[in-house]
Amino acid sequence: MHHKVVIIGSGPAGLTAALYAARANLEPLVIRGMQPGGLIATTSEVENYPGFPEGIGGFELAEAMEKQAARFGAQYLETMVTKVEVDQRPFVIHTDSGQTITADTIIVSTGASPRKLGVPGEEELANRGVSYCATCDGFFFRGKKVVVVGGGNSALDEGLFLTRYVDELFIVHRRDSLRADPVLQERAFSNPKVRFIWNSVVVAINGKDKVESVTLRNLQTGEISELAVDGVFPYIGHVPNTELFRGILELDEGGYIVTDGRTRTNIPGIFAAGDVADHIYRQAITAAGDGCRAAMEATWYLAEQEHARAKATATATA
Repeated sequence: MHHKVVIIGSGPAGLTAALYAARANLEPLVIRGMQPGGLIATTSEVENYPGFPEGIGGFELAEAMEKQAARFGAQYLETMVTKVEVDQRPFVIHTDSGQTITADTIIVSTGASPRKLGVPGEEELANRGVSYCATCDGFFFRGKKVVVVGGGNSALDEGLFLTRYVDELFIVHRRDSLRADPVLQERAFSNPKVRFIWNSVVVAINGKDKVESVTLRNLQTGEISELAVDGVFPYIGHVPNTELFRGILELDEGGYIVTDGRTRTNIPGIFAAGDVADHIYRQAITAAGDGCRAAMEATWYLAEQEHARAKATATATA
């Protein structure tokens, strides 16, 4: 199976890259990966993506982008990439379903995953009260008490979504002020279900078969306390999904792919777009912009390669 363009990842960056590559008649293949639609698909409401004055559900947005790219010829594959070989041309991509795919160019848009708290009980109680997706799991906490950890946009946005179901929501933040957008802060402060626990961190998640409480430490006083809750939702940042490319592509100290400002990586023909290379903005709209640029760069790269081959052939014939 050979493609001129293979896109690894299907969030806003990957799907926008697919749209632009498809409209360039390159028939791109999108390997959808572990999280079809990317993290945006798990977001309850997206209010800052241009063109939707009333907002749009994250899953709906991802689905619309996927259909739009498919309309122009983008293809999709439900699998995970396990290995990429870059020491030969075309590149070789191996998947967990046993397929081998070759590609003239690769656009890496694998995004980032939620950062874990790294405290006792988190792994043991995963999916038993510990969740990283309010949209996915909020319904299961109807009438319950839950903790959201964090103070950014994701923490407040997903926390406010949870208030549709829970009786009480505690937002635990390590500082005494929030980093979220003012409009989200205003909504959170005015919501009667929301309580704030400032200058504190979760140091343990407790429970036998399900979450029963969290242990908190006040960073100013050192005081340890226990809070009875039924669920924990950490929103403390993200880790780039670049392990697949470690030792292949140049990564920065945070593990993000290094590009030249034009989405080009240290290997010609491989491009990176979205949160996998962006630790500053990390927005759906900036990821989409990156996807556009990566697809255009891939198109130009392929044209240059074709021109070089034609020139070499003409020279050899002469």
